[in-house]
Amino acid sequence: MADGRYAPSPTASLHLGNLRTALLAWLLARSEGSRFLLRSEDLDQQACRPEHEASARRDLAALGIDHDGVEVRQSERHDLYRAAIERLLADDLAYPCYCTRREVLAEAAASASAPNGPVLVGAYPGSCRALDAAARAERESAGRRPSLRLRTDRTERTFVDRVHGSFTGAVDDFVIRRADGLPAYNLAVVVDDAEMGVAEVVRGDDILPTTPRQLVLQELLGLPALSYAHVPLVIGPDGERLAKRHGAVSLEDLAAAGHDASAVLGVLARSIGIDVDRPVAHAGDLLERFDLTRLDRSPWMVPDALVGVQG
Repeated sequence: MADGRYAPSPTASLHLGNLRTALLAWLLARSEGSRFLLRSEDLDQQACRPEHEASARRDLAALGIDHDGVEVRQSERHDLYRAAIERLLADDLAYPCYCTRREVLAEAAASASAPNGPVLVGAYPGSCRALDAAARAERESAGRRPSLRLRTDRTERTFVDRVHGSFTGAVDDFVIRRADGLPAYNLAVVVDDAEMGVAEVVRGDDILPTTPRQLVLQELLGLPALSYAHVPLVIGPDGERLAKRHGAVSLEDLAAAGHDASAVLGVLARSIGIDVDRPVAHAGDLLERFDLTRLDRSPWMVPDALVGVQG
């Protein structure tokens, strides 16, 4: 059974783009007879808020998107991430990196302009890969706090996405633990999906380029390979990625503007290729007509009449 999931970060209310992805993830899981799991990616406790987590549950329920089991919170799973990191360190598959983001970008740019060009344009150049103990101690004495990077073969990985087809992406020595001690997204999501039994991941295609990194990490940790469907993002009437500046973008905003949950669900249904000619009260009403192959690969532009554009 290919269990699916939805994993929002509770840093703001869900907007139409988030809800569209959640609907697609739910429809794919339920249409294949799978469980649908919910995870709160709340590692950054300074940015995440309980009220946003609560509003996400309400908004999903309003659309008829239910989930199985209890909601999982990343903030309660640090032992799992720590165990994975310790295993990678024990196998010499991770190393401390003292580079700042600015330094990494500068070195990548210099590598790109070199006569022979870089192995992978824009990839981490491996500046800290071979530092000895003395060099590390020198940097730490200067107050530099290291992140941890995965030691990879710095190559490429190819996989077949259920929306975009075959995709090949670069894999460099990417960060698995941030300098502030928090596990990085790529590590946390790989550990979480495996531990929760997720087999089918539906998420925005802005994550598509980093998925090959996660495939490599799965291999190194001996975790099962997953199936992926990266769905197009949602843009506002001005052609930019949907955000609060576009006006009414959350269910609460839309309700205040006179669009109830049923109307929003109808708009979302049409955006994913399901023709509806009457109000849709529940996401389950769309199951019989759902077909992922009908999803347009291009970004979906929210109708101007629905959200309006703030100046």
